[in-house]
Amino acid sequence: MSRLNSLFDELVALGAKRALPPVAAWHPAHTGSIDIRIAADGTWFHEGGPIRREGLVRLFASILRRDPEGYCLVTPAERLFIVVDDAPFIATTIEVKGEGVSQDVLFVTNVGDVVVLSPEHPLRIGGTPSSPKPYVEVRSGLEALLSRPVFYRLVDLGQVDGESEGSDVLRVWSAGKRFTLGNV
Repeated sequence: MSRLNSLFDELVALGAKRALPPVAAWHPAHTGSIDIRIAADGTWFHEGGPIRREGLVRLFASILRRDPEGYCLVTPAERLFIVVDDAPFIATTIEVKGEGVSQDVLFVTNVGDVVVLSPEHPLRIGGTPSSPKPYVEVRSGLEALLSRPVFYRLVDLGQVDGESEGSDVLRVWSAGKRFTLGNV
């Protein structure tokens, strides 16, 4: 168990070390659009073809911002709007440290972001009750859709709670807070 905890701590440290550009502070005068689309499965496309270089995708992801007008890639010189079909990122890995109230749930995205489910990185369940779409906030309004295996693992971690007005609710603990997955 200590090896697993060590791996978890290394992932958290890796996420903390990842320095991202200060895109929120950039307000360039030039605004336009670029033919880049992020598909619902997390694949990035440029001019209709997939971007196959992982390093380039990670670079673009590091300068991605969500403005009231939409998703955009931002540099000090320009702001270029792109199309995002669903969420810009996919949570592809889940790790857990502890259990119950003392549990921490960590997600790793397809572009290398590492976040612990917490008030700063909350869970949101979209979709419908029969077809839920779970998301975790990664940074500044940018979310990651939880991949199906990651969501199933999160559901496995859940505990039924009967505290909700007559119906049982499935909840999971992380970072000392309860997050609702849905009605049972």
